[in-house]
Amino acid sequence: MRFLLLLPVMLAVCLQICDAGAGSVVERVKARGIVRCGSVERPGLARPAGQGLWSGLNVDICRAVAVALLGSPGRIEYHGYGAPKDFDAVRNGQDDLYFLTGSEIAEQKLAGRVVPGPAVFMESDVVMVPTASVARRIDGLAREGICFMIGSAAERGLEAYFETEHKEWFRRAFSEYGEMNDAYNAQSCRAIAGELTTLAALRLDPGVNRLPSRILPEPLAAFPEIAATGTDDAQWSALVAWTVHTLVSAERQETRWYAGGAGAMPVVAQELGLDKEWQRRVIKAVGNYGDIFERNLGKDSPLKLDRGLNTNQSLGGLLLGPFIE
Repeated sequence: MRFLLLLPVMLAVCLQICDAGAGSVVERVKARGIVRCGSVERPGLARPAGQGLWSGLNVDICRAVAVALLGSPGRIEYHGYGAPKDFDAVRNGQDDLYFLTGSEIAEQKLAGRVVPGPAVFMESDVVMVPTASVARRIDGLAREGICFMIGSAAERGLEAYFETEHKEWFRRAFSEYGEMNDAYNAQSCRAIAGELTTLAALRLDPGVNRLPSRILPEPLAAFPEIAATGTDDAQWSALVAWTVHTLVSAERQETRWYAGGAGAMPVVAQELGLDKEWQRRVIKAVGNYGDIFERNLGKDSPLKLDRGLNTNQSLGGLLLGPFIE
């Protein structure tokens, strides 16, 4: 009886192992008919949208990969990585594409498991204050209480910033996000520090005190979230990288000096499983990087974030993909 009860679990594990070890990733994805992607949940990048669906910039990039190889943006599964065990999907190759930060790779000891691909988003640690605050820069919060999560990158950024400025500040450390957010909304601290996307979402919820807020433009630090793949298949890594680069480069405007749009960097690569029209098909299905950003994080989204560092390099930002010179 115990064996019969364990049999479904054993079969599920066996199927995962067989799926992870059979053939190239391109062959497995085509046979499965689904691209599996995953990341830590972040507002505007990856959030559950109900009925097992997800939305966000990362999710749209996952859809772009599905269009490139399978012809449809709906042929994806998305998984959230919350607890450390969730990253087993990376370690065991259960997912095909992972969106990771450097800290996540280091903390989960994934460096030997993934190929670090192109950046898909430049996240920032920032500080948010009430709209009525007189502070226009972080140094305007000297001798003020600032909320932050214990051990976070935002805490390290604040320590470094005020040490460099030779100014004092009052530390309000928390181990629970809910408690920290409540303390800020009650103005037990005059500012709150954290990731840009997280604070942009918090800004939408003014709490019981109806506290409107604004994010100071000066970042404490900036770091990329990358599209990573497993180390066992260079063909798949190249396909994913070229898809991301296509989205980024397609935002470049065509000029006398260089190509633009879907033809900014033509990639003809049948050996990757890609047909001649794959890039135009991808852009038609999900848009270029700018389109994806605006609907998930920018002016067409609730978060209303400026492009900032995520502007194309041709327009003064940091995002850059290969293009025909």
